[in-house]
Amino acid sequence: MPVDSCRTQLTWTLAAWEDYEYWQNQDRKTLKRINALIKDCLRNPFEGIGKPEPLRENLSGFWSRRIDDTHRLVYCVDEGRLVVIACRYHDQ
Repeated sequence: MPVDSCRTQLTWTLAAWEDYEYWQNQDRKTLKRINALIKDCLRNPFEGIGKPEPLRENLSGFWSRRIDDTHRLVYCVDEGRLVVIACRYHDQ
């Protein structure tokens, strides 16, 4: 089910924001990919680019999308908020 991106608030955990700042300084191409994934998540958090998949076990309720072969965007959707949990590495 699509989320109204005009009403969806984007928030970050401290660790995710540090990941994002890392990409701002290290790799603009990856940063553009992350921005595209976030924009798509705001429109429809459960379908779209980056092969969205629900996480399991202790990360149940969270979703991930592929940034590249190594890195994932991990997020959750909660009461009109898209919360970015991580945007660097995989299976942490």
